[in-house]
Amino acid sequence: MTILMTLLAVFAMVLVDQVVKYWAVTVLAPMGSIPLIPGVLQLTYVENRGAAFSLLEDQTWLFLLLALLVVGAIIYAFSRNLIQNVWGKVSLLVVCAGAVGNAIDRAVHQYVVDMIEVLFIRFPVFNIADIYVTVGVALFAVYYLFQHRDPEEQTRR
Repeated sequence: MTILMTLLAVFAMVLVDQVVKYWAVTVLAPMGSIPLIPGVLQLTYVENRGAAFSLLEDQTWLFLLLALLVVGAIIYAFSRNLIQNVWGKVSLLVVCAGAVGNAIDRAVHQYVVDMIEVLFIRFPVFNIADIYVTVGVALFAVYYLFQHRDPEEQTRR
């Protein structure tokens, strides 16, 4: 995976997130909610000033710092070639796109635009960037648990 392809992939994912959030601000916000599957799923405009369930509300600097640390750690892992296969790399790129997508909102608006609401369980309203982070972390956990090999172990084999 070349650096250009990597940057384009992250940019494309961030662009999708930001376009959906722009739609939510311009179209969904005036309407409030749009039912998709009654009783199961709807689109609901929310301005989230914290983390899940509004934890650490109005701590924008903390979330921006955390996003910077996550992106920095991912860049470090790539630059040191610590990730050994494409699934590990893709998982971190997806996490990176999610972190950047939500960081853009926090830097520009001081809140994150959320719009996907699951109705049949008590769960926070979320957005595309949140999906990226969740899926990316899950994929990375699978990679790390089942595919990653310690460099010392590799030299012994």
